Amino acid sequence: MLRRFAEEIETWRQKRQAAAEFLRSQFSVQPTIGLILGTGLGSVVERLEQQERVPYEAVPYFPASTVQSHSGQLVAGILEGKPVLAMQGRMHYYEGYSMKEITFPVRVMRELGISTLIIASACGSMNPLIRKGSVMLVTDHINLMGDNPLIGPNDEELGPRFPDMSEPYSRRLLQLAEQVALEKKIRVEKGVYVALSGPNLETPAEYRFLRIIGADAVGMSMVPEVLVARHMNMEVLGFGIVTDECYPEALQPLSLEEVIKVAGETEPKMAAIIAGVVAAL
Repeated sequence: MLRRFAEEIETWRQKRQAAAEFLRSQFSVQPTIGLILGTGLGSVVERLEQQERVPYEAVPYFPASTVQSHSGQLVAGILEGKPVLAMQGRMHYYEGYSMKEITFPVRVMRELGISTLIIASACGSMNPLIRKGSVMLVTDHINLMGDNPLIGPNDEELGPRFPDMSEPYSRRLLQLAEQVALEKKIRVEKGVYVALSGPNLETPAEYRFLRIIGADAVGMSMVPEVLVARHMNMEVLGFGIVTDECYPEALQPLSLEEVIKVAGETEPKMAAIIAGVVAAL
């Protein structure tokens, strides 16, 4: 058993090293900040200067993004004078990937020397005070995906067997994001994000349950990447773009087109905050 665990650790180590080595050969910048952008949120990268792009399928061992509105490419460049690597589109558990596969890009980011992760996800609000079109700073999360990317043999070179999660989202970065939003006169909300596996949306009874247990917004991503990032001691700032309202008594059918539309309308506010935070780092 121990031999099998050691072989699995070594296999994943070789994969992330191969992916990182390939990306170093493709990019002229050495990024220190990583961005992961979800449904309808990929245009943040248009702010990057000196852009260099690589499709996911070109990177060794990288999974492909199969969801509409996820461009599926890595973009390196300069944002507010800082070298950044952005994932324009992400992978999801519901696509059929394992937790280790969908979080592999975060492992590669750390291999490249990235120590700060800014991550965004479209989500639905269950809190009547957080309305559609809001930018929500994620203060905490609840994992109801039924799986965890840290299950299995632990590579001590990456992080501890039992990583602490008392501060999954950096209080320092949250405070900085609030300050930037105030200076730019952008209203932001704060809340707890709960992740479910998807791909179906939730029932009215499920929304009631999620609200009762303390969640403000629900989505199908973010949490696995944050768990892996914190395992490697990366500092994390999370954004939820509220694309719909999940109030059980007034629930309406929702389409992907509507989610993308609202995300696109709201994204410029988030992008401005991200740029301000990066500038201050």
